[in-house]
Amino acid sequence: MSEIKDISLYKSGIDKIDWVASYMPLLNAIKADFIKTQPFKGLKISMSIHLEAKTAYLATVLKAGGAEVFVTGCNPLSTQDDVAAGLAHLGFEVNAIHGVSDEDYERHLEKTLSFCPHLIIDDGGDFINLLHGKCRQYGKNLIGGCEETTTGIHRLKARKARGELDYTMMDVNDADCKHLFDNRYGTGQSTMDGIMNTTNLIIAGKTVVVGGYGWCGKGFAMRAKGMGAVVIVTEIDPVKALEAKMDGFTVMPMAKAAALGDLFVTLTGCCDVITAEHFDCMKDGVLLANSGHFDVEIDKKALCKKAVKVWERKPNITGYQMPDGRIINLLAEGRLVNLASGNGHPAEIMDMSFAIQAKCLEYLAKNGKNMPVDLYSVPQEIDRYVALEKLRACGDEIDVLTEKQEKYLNA
Repeated sequence: MSEIKDISLYKSGIDKIDWVASYMPLLNAIKADFIKTQPFKGLKISMSIHLEAKTAYLATVLKAGGAEVFVTGCNPLSTQDDVAAGLAHLGFEVNAIHGVSDEDYERHLEKTLSFCPHLIIDDGGDFINLLHGKCRQYGKNLIGGCEETTTGIHRLKARKARGELDYTMMDVNDADCKHLFDNRYGTGQSTMDGIMNTTNLIIAGKTVVVGGYGWCGKGFAMRAKGMGAVVIVTEIDPVKALEAKMDGFTVMPMAKAAALGDLFVTLTGCCDVITAEHFDCMKDGVLLANSGHFDVEIDKKALCKKAVKVWERKPNITGYQMPDGRIINLLAEGRLVNLASGNGHPAEIMDMSFAIQAKCLEYLAKNGKNMPVDLYSVPQEIDRYVALEKLRACGDEIDVLTEKQEKYLNA
């Protein structure tokens, strides 16, 4: 039985799902194909992913392919209760409530795994960690799964390096049609949306400090620059730092940037990007936000310990008053600001990411039992299929190599 906040919210949730479906032509085409081919007939799929409208539509696509689908969130603040209610109304098992405690969040994960799925979609690696630990018994039917995001891939690669990966997984995050678009354009826009909708403050003229210049950091830095901000980038990788400099940004350590920024956004996938030493020299009224998967990039415990007063200034903004009177503002409790304070990536972007998810699950359903346990890259044919179909959906075409050109390139 589903565990959601309020089933009466379902109409708003279904409206949201219907809206995004209108702008997801790839998933619409895949859904039509799945209805005919039934690639998941007799299979159970468990999903741990940010539970909002685009995710919900992906669940309906998988169900159309014959699967029994079980859904939970992957972050306590990114679940939208009306969307969860909408899925439950449509007959899905849903276990997710916005703002639950860490204990209830993990209990929802465990409950969603307890159906012993054949396939999983993971976002951040919480499913896989449980399947290697206290929920190992629920992995008895598992053929394989897909990991959606950078943080989850870091965790999977570390587990593989230790020789502790017991299930076949596909690295969806590093597919070209995922990270080049979802991480860059999706995160860039949705992070800015979350910040602007929450603060109602201008970006032009502000000094914006971007922690990390991976694909997500690049996307956000580009958006901030385009809106008139002065952008500073902090990095640990000299190659990425040099790339940021040649893209026109100032590069410096966080210890120096801390005194200069009006808005700080962390997008690294690592912990302790902004710590106690940085809080000591920040401006009065500074804004702190995170767009990495877990709420560990900004040291909230140190911030709370330093504060003489902590209060909610407005929804999704917590004020921390320092002993000298300065106020540091933390958005969305340091969780994913684009989801905890917004609606996540645009539908057109998630259409590509979720098309890869759906096609990779189809690939695993067909081939997974014969694949040795490992972390696999997305097959090139899936990446190419998504790119070509997305171009067609946009009304664009590309050239095709002639026979002479192919011979020349292969000579």
